Amino acid sequence: MTGKYTLGWIGLGRMGYAIAYRLATNGCDISVWNRTSSKAEPLGQHGAKVVKKITDLADRDIVFTSLSTTKDVKQVLFDKGGLLTGRIRPRLVVDTSSISDDGSAEIREQCEKMRVSYLSAPVSGNGKVVKAGKLWTVASGPKASFTLAEPYLKMFGRGITYVGSGELARVWKIAHNTMFGVIIQSLCEITVLAEKAGIPRSVFLDSINNSVLGSMYTRYKTPALVNLDFAVTFTPKLLLKDMDLGMQAGRKFGVTMPAAAATRESIANVVGRGHEDVDFAVLIVELAKAAGLELKPENVKVSDGLSD
Repeated sequence: MTGKYTLGWIGLGRMGYAIAYRLATNGCDISVWNRTSSKAEPLGQHGAKVVKKITDLADRDIVFTSLSTTKDVKQVLFDKGGLLTGRIRPRLVVDTSSISDDGSAEIREQCEKMRVSYLSAPVSGNGKVVKAGKLWTVASGPKASFTLAEPYLKMFGRGITYVGSGELARVWKIAHNTMFGVIIQSLCEITVLAEKAGIPRSVFLDSINNSVLGSMYTRYKTPALVNLDFAVTFTPKLLLKDMDLGMQAGRKFGVTMPAAAATRESIANVVGRGHEDVDFAVLIVELAKAAGLELKPENVKVSDGLSD
């Protein structure tokens, strides 16, 4: 087994499953739990132990959580039958979720009262990015806890940045995902502009990706925008949650965020139009409609920049 500590994992959505898979296939001693057990079962074929109850993870040294909201994290840790409700508790909880800094601080305080260390460790990327080995992680909390978890966090992808104590990693993630929204808004706007003027999306986005404006993000969203393939990596509803966190942080720290505010309203419009179990890149369709343009898939094979 890789590493000297035993691991637990709670939450096997698109991101959580991909990271837990990397840990399992790297030889870690890892046990996993998910509310829908069928999502956890395939990991049993890759070296992980699938448990039936959250409390079955209580004897693990380090337990990771990957969930949608602050409420979800609190529920799996503190509610009846939760990870920290028994006499036996893990040494460290590492939360990789995208939640508010205030909510994370509340979780940290409660963990510390139970003598369990807590590390905030949000990530940048999605399931595809994890599979390509290009995920980046940012962590904050006690330095000793970071040192304990660091070898495993490095297995998540390309690397990790430690930004300091408390909830600084949460602020980083909120800022990151706010920019995430602003960029997709801008990228969709200019792509619609170029197409309405006569430039095919595949041609325009290829040139953007090869210009000074190109990034890993613009590249891996290109196939979705060109071929209108909106298989879910991240839903509009989740992006709206993160934009709201960004606006909340702006108010808290006294920072005006006009670009983020406009983007938040655009994403809210997409959610209001009923786009649920689709990727947030569906934003381009609504922006095109507003411009009097009906988009069609170009059916062109384009690189996502992850597998090259």
